[in-house]
Amino acid sequence: MTASTETQKLVVVTGASTGMGASTARELARRGFHVLAGVRRDRDADSVRSAGIEPVILDITDPEQVEAVAARVADDPRALHAVVNNAGVQVNAPVEALPMAEWRRVFDVNLFGHIAVTQALLPALLRSKGRVVNISSIGGKYAMATYGAYAGAKFALEAVSDSLRREVAPLGVQVVVVEPGGVRTEIAARGIATANDLAARMTPEHDERYGTLVRANNELMASGTASGLTADAAARVIAKAVTARRPRTRYTAGRDAALIMRLGPLLSDRALDRVLAANLRRHYPKEATG
Repeated sequence: MTASTETQKLVVVTGASTGMGASTARELARRGFHVLAGVRRDRDADSVRSAGIEPVILDITDPEQVEAVAARVADDPRALHAVVNNAGVQVNAPVEALPMAEWRRVFDVNLFGHIAVTQALLPALLRSKGRVVNISSIGGKYAMATYGAYAGAKFALEAVSDSLRREVAPLGVQVVVVEPGGVRTEIAARGIATANDLAARMTPEHDERYGTLVRANNELMASGTASGLTADAAARVIAKAVTARRPRTRYTAGRDAALIMRLGPLLSDRALDRVLAANLRRHYPKEATG
């Protein structure tokens, strides 16, 4: 698609302050779309604003801000081509040790906020025969230890995407899921910091049961992120999901994502447990592994 063919179309990208969201906004603007880039703070708006990118204040858990973006789209004469539901938080902690308030926060941002944005923008997408692109994760298919809340929300987003796709396909709207693996973005670093903060607040009993696991998982996250895709490379996959004439229902992003998506269905649950445990074991402190 050339810039000239897309200049009259809008795309909404949530979570566009940094990382994949910011890179996706730039990539789509480069392809000629007018991007409404959702950011949470004025200083983020200043950093992302450029030719073809119009920052909009959007906390997807704030109903008034979601309604304001929907009104901005409704008032624009250009058609809404797509909404990219990218905003998210990463929170890692054992199921037993993660406070319920954190469970609710993760689901508010990683699931319910996306549903709210989609509901608000569907009338415009139905008029334009546009598409919804939901950014999931390999964690939306396979949940590793300490990923219960994050993967739970992503599993649910995958299910909602399937249901929505079957509801709106007859109406001309396409729904696409993108499943990245490790990506070199700030969300991973923030996720590690959050995991460390949650670990520091665990009870002595929880720390005895899970402390070593949490530390090993943080090392694994850091390693996977360092060797992962760049945000720009992930953005090109997302842009393909936005622009392909006949998009697939799902795209993976990164070699690790492609590998586990191929390997996972071939293994039993127990066999996959052993593979994941062996991979994690390499990151345990030496005194913990003997």
